Amino acid sequence: METKPVDLPVLLKRRLQAQVIGPIHAEMVAAIGKEKADAILDAAIRKAAVAEGRAFAAKAPEGRTSMAHFIKLYELWTAGAALEIEVLEATDETFDFNVTRCRYAEAYKEMGLGHIGHLMSCNRDGTFCQGYDPNIELEREHTIMAGAPCCTFRYSYKQPKT
Repeated sequence: METKPVDLPVLLKRRLQAQVIGPIHAEMVAAIGKEKADAILDAAIRKAAVAEGRAFAAKAPEGRTSMAHFIKLYELWTAGAALEIEVLEATDETFDFNVTRCRYAEAYKEMGLGHIGHLMSCNRDGTFCQGYDPNIELEREHTIMAGAPCCTFRYSYKQPKT
């Protein structure tokens, strides 16, 4: 019998993942040190984000990714007020916004995992694009997770070279 994945709000999914990842990371730190443990977690989360991006790309309308579809996907990450964002520009080539409140960062800090929150969440953002559409790139200078007052998301669509 085939089972379907359960659709959960992304913030809840990240909390549940963190409940498992946190203790595993702590054990890895004890066994191999923080630097190696962080590198392993970083690589695993990035690979998962690329795979998730590919899965969403496969569901894109008419099988074609676009900035418009990518922007629509953000509803998944903002659901339930998980992120409060201020959109600066949303076009076929650009999606610029600031996150003014991040409940992901708040959740990791509440769980005592703020020190690895960037590995579990923030690092997903740019690598998700690699799987979804490698022509979409993220430039981000600041994150709430790292102590900034807001996260600066600047997505741009780079035309593929022919």
